Amino acid sequence: MTKRIVQSSFFLRILDTIIPLSTWVIITLPLWLSPFHPAVVAYFIIAFDLYFFYKSIHTSFYAALSYKRIAGNERINFAKKIISDNRAQSLYHFVIIPNYKEPLYKLQSTIESLIKNDYPFKKIYLCLAFEKREKDALDKEKALKNKFSKSFSDIFVSYHEITSAEIPGKASNQTFAARLINQYAKENKIDPEKIIITTCDADSHLSKNYFSYLSFAYLNDPGRLYHFYWAPLLLYNNFWQLPLFVRIQATLSSIVRLAVLSYKENLIQVSTYSTNLWLLNQIGFWDVNIIPEDWHVYLQAFFKFGEKVRTIPLFTIINGDAVYSGNLLKTLTNRYEQEKRWAWGVSDIGYALKMFFKTPKINPWVKIKKILFLMETHLLWPTSFFMLTISASIPPLINPVFKRTVLGLLLPQLSGLILTLASLLLILYVYLDIKLRQKVHLKTKLNALPLLFIQWYFLPLVSFLFSSLPALESHTRLLMGKKMKYKVTEKV
Repeated sequence: MTKRIVQSSFFLRILDTIIPLSTWVIITLPLWLSPFHPAVVAYFIIAFDLYFFYKSIHTSFYAALSYKRIAGNERINFAKKIISDNRAQSLYHFVIIPNYKEPLYKLQSTIESLIKNDYPFKKIYLCLAFEKREKDALDKEKALKNKFSKSFSDIFVSYHEITSAEIPGKASNQTFAARLINQYAKENKIDPEKIIITTCDADSHLSKNYFSYLSFAYLNDPGRLYHFYWAPLLLYNNFWQLPLFVRIQATLSSIVRLAVLSYKENLIQVSTYSTNLWLLNQIGFWDVNIIPEDWHVYLQAFFKFGEKVRTIPLFTIINGDAVYSGNLLKTLTNRYEQEKRWAWGVSDIGYALKMFFKTPKINPWVKIKKILFLMETHLLWPTSFFMLTISASIPPLINPVFKRTVLGLLLPQLSGLILTLASLLLILYVYLDIKLRQKVHLKTKLNALPLLFIQWYFLPLVSFLFSSLPALESHTRLLMGKKMKYKVTEKV
């Protein structure tokens, strides 16, 4: 009976709408509840503000901790460590670069970062995952093979053709490529537990020690078969080309990714990451009918193996591109679309709730904690701007009687004070931003320093336009049952 309910399309639709509906309830709560219970609204807003303040301190602490560990790891020679480990020679590294209409020079730059690694063994294979519908793909294949054929053990090329059961995007493309690698492993009788697959965005520059560090972490990890491995992708490759608003967003994204690296059990990989072929086989590779694939593939593994599944942090840096399309309007539009696509990850919550009922053998409390973390992330995303900036002024405005009470008078002041205290933490963000750019050899000119501080005055506007608003659109689309198409983010 329970199985039939879980498989009901109506029930699945209800699961999908829980968070989007909650988002709209929270955002509009001051409007519809203030006429009747303004004190309840006021306490809710204050509680929200205090929680945001706590999250700000939390993020700042873990960002600083991660930075310290990255700086410490720079002194460790992982290449030397794995040379003395006989097991390392049996590992195979396959790097999948899923791409569609990426500029040739961008792919070349990414591949050049791979061949600059200090990995002491030669078992690194490159897999160029093209889409068959791209007209220039064959020319790119020839150019890249001619330039890099001697730099890898082998170069595989896949041409993914979208089927009726698939959604165009990274997930379906890299699944097609990974299946070819799996076939190669079978034909050559290579143990899938010895194959580490890294899915690498077309603009991701892996650190020099990435493969050595990854190999060391993998070999010394007792639970390696059930784990993903992730280093933070910081958006500094094209930092000084970016328009002001996009630069702020790139900085914030980089700091947040740095912070989550130290989150332990709540760490879930994004963008560029690694895992083993055995695990991918067990979960049927990436689901081909979804758009945001990174958290989703983690959930696929989690709902098969439970708390064994974790993402292991790699305290090194991957450097990537922020959105840049050449002109201001196009860049801002593409940045909005990118955030909207990321926020479509809210669709994972419906999937997770469905799998909660379909996996009775996994500890319920472990599943509940994971789902609550997903819910928290996707609720704060679209609601924070509204609750932190305008909500406190609404109850006294709508309810004149409440305005004459002590709480009504203090609410905007308390909210403003909490937000001001949270804003002081931006000083640490500016410091970490400068230090991180030094790590990727991106200099900060003295005449640019004033602007690096002044730009933060635009943070509320940037948060609204390129975080809360696109996330709210994604939630609303899911609530209304409208699908989203994968749009490649242009980076020139």
